[in-house]
This record gives sequence, C-alpha cells and structure tokens, in this order.
Amino acid sequence: MNILLINHYAGSPTHGMEYRPYYFAREWVRQGHKVLIVACSESHVRSRQPEMGDAAVRAEQIDGIDYLWLRGAPYRGNGVDRVWNMVTFLVGLYRQGRQIAEQFCPDLVIASSTYPMDIWPARRIARLAGARLMHEVHDLWPLSPMELGGMSRWHPFILWVQAAEDAACRHADLVVSMLPKVHDHLAARGLDLRKLHIVPNGIDPDEWQGEQGELPAEHAALFARLRSEGRSVVGYAGAHGVANALDALLDAAMLMREQPVAFVLVGGGPEKEALQRRAAAMGLHHLHFASSVAKTAIPALLAQFDIAYIGLQRQPLFRFGIAPNKLMDYMMAARPVLMAIEAGNDPVGESGCGRSVAPESPSAIVVAIAELLALSPAERAAIGQRGRDYVLANHAYPALAARFIDLCRAE
Repeated sequence: MNILLINHYAGSPTHGMEYRPYYFAREWVRQGHKVLIVACSESHVRSRQPEMGDAAVRAEQIDGIDYLWLRGAPYRGNGVDRVWNMVTFLVGLYRQGRQIAEQFCPDLVIASSTYPMDIWPARRIARLAGARLMHEVHDLWPLSPMELGGMSRWHPFILWVQAAEDAACRHADLVVSMLPKVHDHLAARGLDLRKLHIVPNGIDPDEWQGEQGELPAEHAALFARLRSEGRSVVGYAGAHGVANALDALLDAAMLMREQPVAFVLVGGGPEKEALQRRAAAMGLHHLHFASSVAKTAIPALLAQFDIAYIGLQRQPLFRFGIAPNKLMDYMMAARPVLMAIEAGNDPVGESGCGRSVAPESPSAIVVAIAELLALSPAERAAIGQRGRDYVLANHAYPALAARFIDLCRAE
C-alpha cells in the first residue's frame, strides 16, 4: 500500500517532535508499505528545521520514509504569523497536489495536521489518485483555540477552522482520534460514527531496550546527592508552561518542606524562570530545577524518580479525553504515577499504576505522595510495573500501526 501522511508539524529523530507520524510511518515501512510524509519546513515543536536553502520543496529520506518538506513562512507564538504559516503550507500542498497524486499514487491519504484545514487539499489528492481519505484528530479544533485561547466562535479564523472540521466529518472515509471520548462531539459535526476509530498515542518499545543514553553529569550528581541525604524523589519531566499547572506542585512542596522528599523539575519552557523565582521566594531548598535531557536519556532520567508527576490545569476541553506522551514515558519507565488531571479518561486509574487526584490541588497532591511513599519499595515497583505492562499491551507503535492498516482493509 502507498500511504500519504500529511502532517504540518511532522518530525523525526533528526528534527525532534512531533514523533507520532515518524513512528507510524517507520512501522508501515517495516510492514512492507511505501510511505510519504508531507510536512511544513517551519514548526514550533521541532528542535531543528529541515535545511531548505532557496528551494520551495525538498525531498529527503529518513529510515526508509520519504519526506517532502514544503516551505512555510517562519513564525513565533500563536498570532497572525502562525496563521500565515498554515496558509503558506496549505497553498504549497495545493500546488504540489497533482504531482504527488500522479507520481506517488497513494492508496490512502491521511490528513493529520492538528488543525483540520488540510482536509481540503488532502481530499483533492485522494480524488486525483482514487485513494481513500482518512482524517486524524489530534486536538479538537476549533474547540481548542476557543476554550483554551478564548477566541470567539464568530472570529473569522474560527469560522474557517469550523468549516474544515465539518468537511472532514462529512467527506472522510475514515476518522481516527487519539482522544477516546470524542464521539458525541464529532457526531454533532456530521460524522457517521461507524467511520470513527480510536488509535491512541504510543511508545517505541525499542527505545526502552538495549543500549540507552546516560544522564548528564550534572543530573547524575544531583540525584546522587539527594539519595545521600535520604530523600525520596518526586519528579516531573516536560514542558514548564501555564497549562502544566506546576505552581500546584510548588505549593505541595511547600507543604512537605519538613519531609525527607525532594522535588525535581526537568525541562524548559516559558514559565520556567517565573517558577524558579517563585520557588526561591518560597525558600523551597528541597525543590530543584534541571535542564532537559536528550531523548535517549529519558529512561535513565525517569529511573531516578520514586514518583513521576503529571498535571494539567482544569479545562473543560479535557472532557474528550487526554493522551499525553509524557504519561506513556512514565508508565514505560515503570514509575508510580501521580496524575493531577481531570479528564474524560483516566489512564492511571485504568492501569492501576498510581494515583489520580483533582487538578491544581496542592493538598490532594500531598496526600497522594504520602500514600505512595508509605508503601514498600516492592509495592511501588509492582504499581509501576502495572503501568509498563499496560502500555506494552495497549500503546506499542508496532501494534497501533497494524491497527491503522487493518481499519483500512476492513472497510
């Protein structure tokens, strides 16, 4: 099968996030399919952008996957420049559409760019090639910019996005969602729910086996010192943004300042400096900030956590479910997880791999930490192992990629 995957923000091990398109494509190539990923040259989630030179289009092959990079306008933030970046990518996709259809001859076209406006050029390519059309739902747009960004439903951008979501629900042959509770919403937008299938985020088991990266010396020294002090470690690894509700973790640390517990926050983001200033003002000498580590060193990092913390602000949008990659990493590391998120699903509760508490509640976080640390190391190890077993059974990319193909063949 020839599979065309359109994802504006697609990345690779060379370029950084977003990794989901790469992992699926790599598995499809291993299964004998031919895959072309079409992505934009500019993405805010990548650590490195593809080298375009003066070209409007650049082809590249990574691990057997063909990439086609389309030049997009550079941008920062979520303002007009980002919208223009979307427009330039979509225009480039229209311009390249006929050539892609005639030269690659896809059997399946997947529109998967977080925002849904790629459904129109994807549908055109599918028609030209006689291919099936799939729409993949990451976040729910336009609900995300409306509920998280406060945009009016009558804003011209929102009207444009809503028209695209409705078109995807009407015209796609198949719809795949990472979010498990989207049925009612998509049905209200015109989707025949017989077309809807849930394929969650996943992990690459190979990254957790064999040779792995080592912790940087500064991180290893920090954890060694905390262990020498007899402290248990509550760790967080990921973005330091408003949405991550890390102020609640700082408040919980304040409540536990007399306990033999250390809090370690690893990563970066727009709120990190403000969090550091607040921690210093609060006198949280048992709370430490550390820089991000390479992806290959994530297993070594998480192995240092006694409890792995993940939290998000209370948001109505989470009623449709959550599928955070960070949580998959925590579970694969077999760490007991403390999740402070209110959502339509509860992976921690479903797997029995830790505790789920109300979001933005320092007292609830403290109670859950105390409960987990009161367990013996063997009991905590058993809790963590339940998470790992759950992820391997339900979230391994080889099985998820095969499910994608089975969906297409079953229709």
